[in-house]
Amino acid sequence: MTRSHLLAGRFGAATRLSPKALRLYAEQGLLVPAHVDPQTGYRYYAAEQVPRARLIARLRQLGLPVTRIAALLELSPRARAIELRTWLEAQSERLAGHVELVEAMACQADTPTPSLSIALRDVAATKIVSRRRMVTVVDLDAYMAEAEADIRAHLAASGFAHDGPMSVHHHDLTTRDNEGPVEVAIACAGPIEPVGDLAIRLLPARREAFVPVPANHQNFPLVLSIYDALEAWIDRQGLIAIDSPYEIYAGSGAADFDIAYPVNS
Repeated sequence: MTRSHLLAGRFGAATRLSPKALRLYAEQGLLVPAHVDPQTGYRYYAAEQVPRARLIARLRQLGLPVTRIAALLELSPRARAIELRTWLEAQSERLAGHVELVEAMACQADTPTPSLSIALRDVAATKIVSRRRMVTVVDLDAYMAEAEADIRAHLAASGFAHDGPMSVHHHDLTTRDNEGPVEVAIACAGPIEPVGDLAIRLLPARREAFVPVPANHQNFPLVLSIYDALEAWIDRQGLIAIDSPYEIYAGSGAADFDIAYPVNS
């Protein structure tokens, strides 16, 4: 240890890092003291560690997790700048999605949900050919179109009817910035075989609560208000949704699609 070493308090003051932050970064291996006095436990930092400490402080101001900071510290300044710009672009897209969602919620507060025709129906067990993939709302339409075309082509090549309705099963939340597992499916009859990432499975007989989606609420994020309305209706009826929701194309009446939840019978 030399005269250029600083006690933790002075080092923290010079780098604007609190004692708590210094302890955390030492435990995480980001900023380990150059020397710890075995008698007193005092921690000393070398003057050469000041730039690293100030860089850590700046990265923490961005809200980056410790693990991400650790990776960035190992990069050259140019590579680090590229990584940070990429991260910032992703943050901007995420924030834009949040703004859109907040505005949609505000719009819902000012505009009543349209009158909806919610009802129950019984559906027989159905065999489906399906493709399941992680997608965001941004990629959803293209994925649905591609999956539908591939499934119908496989049905036609196998000699089975391929003009049945399509269902889109949302197995978790899907937004602009969050990938969710989405399954596109078409009903089939006969001993068809799976191929590639197309799977065959049986949807059991079920009762479903469903609602035709009005034309002006079909797109994200306004369609979320229709999901909310259907879920609230299910609760008021004393029913329980027993599986993830799905959309059915074409929908009832003149609707492009229905939203449905399987419920307890």
